[in-house]
Amino acid sequence: MSREIRITPSILNADFSQLDLEIKRIADVSDLLHLDVMDDVFVPNFTFDFDAASAIIKSSVLAVDAHLMVAHVDEIAVQYAEIGCASVTIHAEATKDIPQTLKNIRRAGSRSSLGIKPNTDISDYESVIDDVDMFLIMTVEPGFGGQSFMENMMDKVRRTRKLIGDRPIWLQVDGGISTETIEIATRAGADTFVAGSAVYKSADPAEMVQKLRALALNQLNNLK
Repeated sequence: MSREIRITPSILNADFSQLDLEIKRIADVSDLLHLDVMDDVFVPNFTFDFDAASAIIKSSVLAVDAHLMVAHVDEIAVQYAEIGCASVTIHAEATKDIPQTLKNIRRAGSRSSLGIKPNTDISDYESVIDDVDMFLIMTVEPGFGGQSFMENMMDKVRRTRKLIGDRPIWLQVDGGISTETIEIATRAGADTFVAGSAVYKSADPAEMVQKLRALALNQLNNLK
């Protein structure tokens, strides 16, 4: 199956005082809006509770890719699907029933995604692949934006791409994605890219999204 390139900017480094404007700045050139939900339990940082996240999701002009870095994710994941997220990511390390929670997300109308932290082995989750619409491979330790890209995670990306085979499953990488690293991740097999600091710390966020997409597409074409 041919791969497409998707850029999903994270608002973690956006200006929260004018969030609607920040989202509109990148909406026309982005595929999804990446919403990092952290609870200060599963990861050592807090971003949004469900009410605050819901307000962003409902008002966003761009469909939302919710990344749930929270404990007790089985109970809350389906709620994010029900309020209209295009995609909902649960972490393998936080869920008690991966296949059931992924199925519940799908039934509620969202794409089901499984996130994998740097120290987690992707091979442990081959059995749930038929319930997965996207794998998210963390290329930093989750919890904070602006961290350095972990290039040693590219072996995991390659193994995940091999595991996916011809299935229509997206392969997302999250952490340290920039003009210096997106080609590396594309070569390894990623097709969906979360970019936060690179986008929102640039002078022109929309232009940066376009630049990242062009770099990934060029690399993808070189692989054919």
